[in-house]
Amino acid sequence: MTSQPQIVDVDHSGKPRHFVFVLLDAFTMLSFAAALECLRIANRTSGKTLYSWTIVNETGADTVCSNGCAFRVAHPLAETARDDTIMLCGGVNIQNATTKPLLNWLRREARRGATIAGLCTAGYVIAKAGLLDGRTAAIHWENHDSFLEEFENVTLTKSVFVVDGNRITAAGGTAAIDLMIKLIADDHGEDLANAVADLMIYSAIRTSKDTQRLSIPTRIGVRHPKLSQVIKMMEANIEDPISPATLASDVGMSTRQLERLFRRYLARSPKRYYMELRLQKARNLLMQTDMTVINVALACGFASPSHFSKCYRSHYDTTPYRERGSQGARPA
Repeated sequence: MTSQPQIVDVDHSGKPRHFVFVLLDAFTMLSFAAALECLRIANRTSGKTLYSWTIVNETGADTVCSNGCAFRVAHPLAETARDDTIMLCGGVNIQNATTKPLLNWLRREARRGATIAGLCTAGYVIAKAGLLDGRTAAIHWENHDSFLEEFENVTLTKSVFVVDGNRITAAGGTAAIDLMIKLIADDHGEDLANAVADLMIYSAIRTSKDTQRLSIPTRIGVRHPKLSQVIKMMEANIEDPISPATLASDVGMSTRQLERLFRRYLARSPKRYYMELRLQKARNLLMQTDMTVINVALACGFASPSHFSKCYRSHYDTTPYRERGSQGARPA
């Protein structure tokens, strides 16, 4: 027997707000399901049809998400109603899912004044269509570096979500819940939004001011203020690496003390840790962008392609060129 939630009184007599969920190839189920469930629970909790939705994709055929589950859609891309909210659902290999017909459809809907949102990596598609120029946006942290390289006219943040007028972006995962709670609160008040969060057992609602990733101490499993400060400086200076001596001086310690600190807590030297950060960014750029190997090397602080290739092969057991080749050709 299913219990009924306590109804939250909402003053609403108009038509429901309609969402058009656009499922892209290899989209992430978590973000899509989180967003959709928030709308369903808002309807159930209010006792009214506050929200409605349609699920579509580019072709009208079944769409397979990144975990292999297939979804049946209502129909292919079509003209939306003026008040609809388009919600693009992205995932892995977002460049491959960004097709010319999809971009043309988005631009056409944008000219008609549509509100366009992107979950997970779908902010890339909106930016590729030129619809985020001069705007602020969010995207999953794993795609942050490649996005920055490709879209200079977009102000990218590390926030869990951003609402910039009629352009909305969320970072993925449970960030979709935070975004939808925000939209529900704006539409129908905090009481309903909080009730939806309670029913989802979601007790730590984040705002647009919250960042995506865990703090450095949490990520590395070490709470040492000077170590965290040095790692923060490293992460902020990938293209122009800072010498260990300068890093040590900036936090008030000697180079030898810094060496001991890294070896004690991270079992590697500061130089090695810094190199791993740079190579990780390089791998993201190789796999997510069309940047040349030379430009990737320069963006990650390597003075020459040969040195970059040598370091990359030592760490990943393959060359940057082979890594790029393994990803196949990019779409036009």
